[in-house]
Amino acid sequence: MNKDDFLYPRSRYYGQVKPENMVFNANLQEFAQRISIICSLETSGKISPEEAYDQVKVLWKQLKRAKKQLQIGENPFGGEEEG
Repeated sequence: MNKDDFLYPRSRYYGQVKPENMVFNANLQEFAQRISIICSLETSGKISPEEAYDQVKVLWKQLKRAKKQLQIGENPFGGEEEG
């Protein structure tokens, strides 16, 4: 097993297979990994609660920007798809 695969595991994507969904899923998994690390650092006293909050806030803004750029959750045609 690769060291990076062990330290940063990725789950298989089961959602609707579209490039933008898969990219966002990768971003979301990285966000979750980094949040976990920040929580561990704060819990162990390595960083302050304020620093942890600031880092989480930055990561959240990055994830939110990625969602907007990938147009996740937006329907460009304005209506629901019909079967």
